[in-house]
Amino acid sequence: MPDDQPRDPLSLDAQLCFAVYAASRAITGLYRDLLAELGLTYPQYLVMLVLWERGPVPVKELGAALHLDSGTLSPLLRRLEAAGLVSRERSGSDERVVHAALTGRGSAMRERAERIPEQVLCATGLGTADARALHALLDRVTSSLSADAPPEGASACQPPPQEDRA
Repeated sequence: MPDDQPRDPLSLDAQLCFAVYAASRAITGLYRDLLAELGLTYPQYLVMLVLWERGPVPVKELGAALHLDSGTLSPLLRRLEAAGLVSRERSGSDERVVHAALTGRGSAMRERAERIPEQVLCATGLGTADARALHALLDRVTSSLSADAPPEGASACQPPPQEDRA
């Protein structure tokens, strides 16, 4: 279809959600292959990223960073603990608080994982500037859609003119 012709708003290729979904599946599949040698799943890798960056954290903070509830996070931590990569301990000052921390083996895995972001960037075919711009746009979308309540008048929201749409 020529670019000057309006698209059917319900065609699959006009759906932003499908473009994001397809890209997410492709990237997650790439991570699956790259993480196999580490013995990690993609969600487990995300947990490890937070712990490598922040060190020991309350499980509640870990869940907030990953946008995961405790019902999803607890089994992840249990499997990482069983693999000897993570430990969990109740706080001495407040036993309702559980901290997650890397074990020595979990800390040592960081060195093996350091090349993964570069491999992913290379596989996407994006340059650093394009990757940063895409990241910023996705952060903006996530922030807009994660608000506690939709913006007032969201149901009457008008998309920008055709030439401004991605």
